[in-house]
Amino acid sequence: MALFGRSDKQGSGKPGEWYYCLDHAKVEEGPQCPSKNRMGPYATRVEAEHAMDRAAERNREWENDERWGDGGRPEGQ
Repeated sequence: MALFGRSDKQGSGKPGEWYYCLDHAKVEEGPQCPSKNRMGPYATRVEAEHAMDRAAERNREWENDERWGDGGRPEGQ
C-alpha cells in the first residue's frame, strides 16, 4: 500500500486551517484542493496569503547558504 494512497480527491486537511492553492493562486480554508497542489497549513489567512513570499525568502536563504559550499546558484542560472 502506498504511503499517501488516499482515494479522496482532496487529501488531508481540515476546516480552520488555511492553505495557499498553487493551481488557483489563492488562499483556501480547509481541504478544498488536492494536497499535492497546496502549501500549508497555516494558522491564519494572512500567513497563507504570504505563502509565496515566504517560499521565495526561504529559497534565497538556501541559495546563499554557505553550508552548501557552492557559493550560490550554479553558473548560468
